[in-house]
Amino acid sequence: MDAQNGSYIIYSSRQFLNTLDTELFRNARMSPSSLRYFGIGLENGNYTVTLQFAEFDFPDGQSWKSTGRRVFDIYVQGVRKEQNFDIRKTAGGKSYTAVRKQYIVPVTKNFLEIHLFWAGKGTCCIPTQGYYGPAISALSATPILGLVAFAAIFVWRQKKRKLSLEQEELYSIVGRPNVLSYGELRSATDNFSPDNLLGQGGYGSVYKGKLTDGRFVAVKQLSEKSHQGKREFATEIETISRVQHRNLVKLYGCCLEGNKPLLVYEYLENGSLDHALFGKGKSSLDWPTRFEICLGVARGLSYLHEESSIRVVHRDIKASNILLDANLNPKISDFGLAKLYDDQKTHVSTKVAGTFGYLAPEYAMRGHMTEKIDVFAFGVVVLETLAGRPNYSTKDENKVYIFEWVWELYEDNRPLDVVDPRLEEFDSEEVLRAIKVALLCTQGSPHQRPPMSRVVAMLTGDVEAPDVVTKPSYITEWQIKGGNTSYMSTDVSGQSSSAPRPNSSTSQTSSPFLSSVIDEGR
Repeated sequence: MDAQNGSYIIYSSRQFLNTLDTELFRNARMSPSSLRYFGIGLENGNYTVTLQFAEFDFPDGQSWKSTGRRVFDIYVQGVRKEQNFDIRKTAGGKSYTAVRKQYIVPVTKNFLEIHLFWAGKGTCCIPTQGYYGPAISALSATPILGLVAFAAIFVWRQKKRKLSLEQEELYSIVGRPNVLSYGELRSATDNFSPDNLLGQGGYGSVYKGKLTDGRFVAVKQLSEKSHQGKREFATEIETISRVQHRNLVKLYGCCLEGNKPLLVYEYLENGSLDHALFGKGKSSLDWPTRFEICLGVARGLSYLHEESSIRVVHRDIKASNILLDANLNPKISDFGLAKLYDDQKTHVSTKVAGTFGYLAPEYAMRGHMTEKIDVFAFGVVVLETLAGRPNYSTKDENKVYIFEWVWELYEDNRPLDVVDPRLEEFDSEEVLRAIKVALLCTQGSPHQRPPMSRVVAMLTGDVEAPDVVTKPSYITEWQIKGGNTSYMSTDVSGQSSSAPRPNSSTSQTSSPFLSSVIDEGR
């Protein structure tokens, strides 16, 4: 709490309880002895006067600082309505809790007076030497109207009460400690300034922000195009909060106010893997770093599929959803499409969502979802990391689709030619192991793909990676059809690292293939 320039406007950045509008209580007017408010030129009649308070000078807890008291009397139209009024006591002994007082008073001579007067009681030096006179956060005076107007107000209040109950239900799902106010996040991002924009996609925009405690965060503002309801959104947040792993981006909290819900994640300095590999300002990642990135992503997926208390299928594993921290450790992000998965079911049939180029055949064509669709997408990410290029690129007409190119080299006994030419040094044994794992992960049948725990074991060398001898049937079918693999390069979500590189003069081929299947995505 602080007083601004001695003006007796006191301020707190804390979250307030017992209100859906915490911003209203962050500023309060205070006076050492007396506060008066006048309403002049009002129409005569009865008015409902509402006074709203919240104490934040005295902290909660068992300490001498919490023993301070603010005591004053409340007069409306010269009549004492409250004697020895104590905000904190009225709130059940709690600070940072909203309190509302309401009175019906007559207005005569077009004049209304509200007077808050120090009762000569309370503290003067706890927790610090200063003034602890009357304080108020907000007030209003509303005329009491006729029957029709009253009925309208009653209906409005019923709707507001219903919305309030819905909001409370959402809070019960998410948990209040994880809910941040819209005002706090707007301030953290400098009113969602374009200068703080980190990225943009079909599901919304991501901004860099700084919270009042000094933490840098990434604030994701979901767009109104998202078909996700608020309850589903809240349930999703509760789900994400239950999975914690060093290779998963940490969710700090969310904001449920307004039509554009906000997600607050940890901020990762080095951006996304696709930017590091083939963005405008691409980084020079050496081989040990690339290998550790692949291994870290594999461990994160193994946790989601097999080790966490709930089984989660991410559904949108791609290079742009792998973020890198200050030490280039990978973290899987963007759980907007994640689904819970029941161990007892062979698969779940669902609307297809994700990014073409990373979609497993059984999921793209039939909507059959198991954890093996994440395994397939992981294999694509490994190939992109090895080659330092997207899975679709028109830069070289002989290497447009990464699957065909890699299989051609593998069958020609030249698998190491896949390696990014920028890598001057690399461990041939590790590279070959990673290529074998990627080709296993991208097999056409989900039953032929290994579970992620086995992928981790093969990458680390604890289990030998078998030679892949069977080219997936989907590649053979493409080649028979004359190389029509354009569906692999179309982005369901509208933004993909599998698109042609920026500034490329060659346009990307597109195809309506499977477009009728896709009606959900980023």
